[in-house]
Amino acid sequence: MLLNEMESLMKTFLSKFTTSCCVLVGLLFCQTTLAADSYSETIANFQKAPDTQKFFNSAYGYAIFPTVGKGGIGIGAAYGKGRVYQGGVHTGDTSLSQLSIGFQLGGQAYSEIIFFKNAKAYEEFTSGSFEFGATASAVAINVGANAQVGTTGNSAGAGQSGSNKAASAAYINGMAIFTAAKGGLMYEAALAGQSFTFDPK
Repeated sequence: MLLNEMESLMKTFLSKFTTSCCVLVGLLFCQTTLAADSYSETIANFQKAPDTQKFFNSAYGYAIFPTVGKGGIGIGAAYGKGRVYQGGVHTGDTSLSQLSIGFQLGGQAYSEIIFFKNAKAYEEFTSGSFEFGATASAVAINVGANAQVGTTGNSAGAGQSGSNKAASAAYINGMAIFTAAKGGLMYEAALAGQSFTFDPK
């Protein structure tokens, strides 16, 4: 009898928990769609950060996501639409999705840019089935007139770091990733598990 009651309570809890996660992520995605910045504005914002300028000057290409929405309570999800550029020319559209399990709470919106060092990295990303592995890391920056680099790491926050510690970005497996917070608060913002689709223009 006690076992049946416990099983019933657990099912109810899981049902409510799953519904809450879906509602949170759904609301976040709706806001993401409604409040998406223009691509040119997002690119201009990233160009203001001193640490990204060398990448804009020398990268083979890049993928830009004006708004990535992420939300979670234990189980998290993220989604964003973007564009891929090669030599300054829009070559196709991309989408980012991510499902994560682990300690995480809250929701956030951030912009993300992925620079491709060479044709090999560009072709790998645009293959149509690319996913970041556990070694993926990002540099979180403040975008704006006085943009500064924030933190680095496998779980680099997609936020505006108040840290005085300067971070340096480098290509890892032919890609360099930067994020810039747009709003929200979230404990975890790892890139591992982000997967991408690509539709040529």
